Amino acid sequence: MIEWTAEQTELRKGLARWGEELSEGHLERDGAARFSWDKWRLICASGLISLPFPQRWGGLGQSLTTTMYALEGLGEHCRDSGLNFSVTTTMASTGIPLEHFGTESQKKKYLPRVCSGEMIGAHAITEPGNGSDALGMATRADRDGDHFVLNGSKAFVSNGPVADVFVVYARTRPDGGALGVTAFLVDRATPGLSVGEPTEKMGLRSSPLGELFLDDCRVPAHQVLGRVGGGFLVLDFVMKREILLSFVVNTGEMSHRLARCVDYARSRKAFGCPIGSYQSVSNKIVDMKIRLETSRKWLFDTGERLEAGEDVTADLAIAKLVTSESNVASSLDAVSIFGGYGYMAEYGLEKDVRDAVGGTIYSGTNDIQYNRIASTLGLNP
Repeated sequence: MIEWTAEQTELRKGLARWGEELSEGHLERDGAARFSWDKWRLICASGLISLPFPQRWGGLGQSLTTTMYALEGLGEHCRDSGLNFSVTTTMASTGIPLEHFGTESQKKKYLPRVCSGEMIGAHAITEPGNGSDALGMATRADRDGDHFVLNGSKAFVSNGPVADVFVVYARTRPDGGALGVTAFLVDRATPGLSVGEPTEKMGLRSSPLGELFLDDCRVPAHQVLGRVGGGFLVLDFVMKREILLSFVVNTGEMSHRLARCVDYARSRKAFGCPIGSYQSVSNKIVDMKIRLETSRKWLFDTGERLEAGEDVTADLAIAKLVTSESNVASSLDAVSIFGGYGYMAEYGLEKDVRDAVGGTIYSGTNDIQYNRIASTLGLNP
């Protein structure tokens, strides 16, 4: 496991002081499925979003693993999981591909505002008819002089209803396979682009999600991100980092939940004894601890290997599977340990269950991750 320096530890502690204020009112926001602009402005003030980006664009210039370490602290101290998800979505969907694939003019236009939080980002990949099958996308981008004309629709766009800029993936060659997809930077005000109303969903309700519609949407050619036909290179780069940044927040949430259950098991008595003295309860808490440490190890080890330029295809899939399923199991155990109180909305534990389920679906469903691991073992084409 990584030995964190004093500087990294202080960075995490400094960001942790924002947790209480960010958490205030989180249950009410979840109940109303409301994105909080006030809390977003606090996120902006904390400097959290700027962590992995170069200082020349207003970033803090931190490494991937240092950014993960800080985001784990966000998950531990901020109870608004939807807000946390919107943070990592902006960071991974827009900032990271811009920093790596963007032209100098694109970076100058967007990155300072992404770093400051002034600009919220989203990426539009999934379509109503293809789910996790990104290669099956039907959205078209046809060249017309110095523009591309985009037509199609996207579903499940995280941050969509509040985003200022979208990274839209569209097919520029109908028969080009993976080489026929291109990524475009599309501003919200672009004619022909419209965003649907927020979609009601099970969890992460304070992070808005919606549909995106493209009707003869004319995008200048200079808004291509990367190169024409290179969209899957962009997407692959983004998704590797999205998994690490999003799911390390979950380990922070699991850490907070574990501490809460330990405290409750020590103080709550049944039949004259603390409930933690009963093996049926203590075993659940031990399982929560094992899941947390296993998830952390997979995520941070994979982050180190990715920074070193190693092939982490299987590692990422395993890390995503282990962490998402551990988070669901941990949240259900917490409800069980708290009993009737765990079932009540005011304790926030039933919200944890609803939020955790989303992790088994986004960033590539867990079924897709199983298939990916099987492929690395030579078990399917």
